[in-house]
Amino acid sequence: MGSQKKRPVRLTAQDREELVRVTTTGVRGASMIMRARVLLALDVSVGDVDSKEVIAARLGVSGETLRLVAKRFAETGGDVHATITRKRRDLPPVPSPVTGEVEARLIAMACSQPPQGHTRWSLRLLEKHVALAEDIPDLDHSTIGRVLKKRNCVHT
Repeated sequence: MGSQKKRPVRLTAQDREELVRVTTTGVRGASMIMRARVLLALDVSVGDVDSKEVIAARLGVSGETLRLVAKRFAETGGDVHATITRKRRDLPPVPSPVTGEVEARLIAMACSQPPQGHTRWSLRLLEKHVALAEDIPDLDHSTIGRVLKKRNCVHT
């Protein structure tokens, strides 16, 4: 009963109705339906709630899932829709080293004359020359190929 004491889930009648609709219509994702069932089971506004272990066994989820759903409900300020839907990632975890300026310099290099002794630019040759350039971060040949393919640049 720890999560119910720390973060009690109190649903309005309208929220309960929406959650029941989500769980019974079957047109939602399985994880969304599972989180809706967890919220309905943790709702203290309809009376006493079973223990965490009983709810987890009845719903076929772990106690940690119950805790996380209750925590998300509290973090979203009681917004049912935000609790049951998938959390969107704000930004990619690692920013791309390829900015517009880097992309322009890479395309300019690929469109220029290849170095002496070579008839054309290969991706690995571009990779070596990018490593020598000070104003361009080191890029892998596969990254260089993706940038050139995205811009329809033929590097041959």
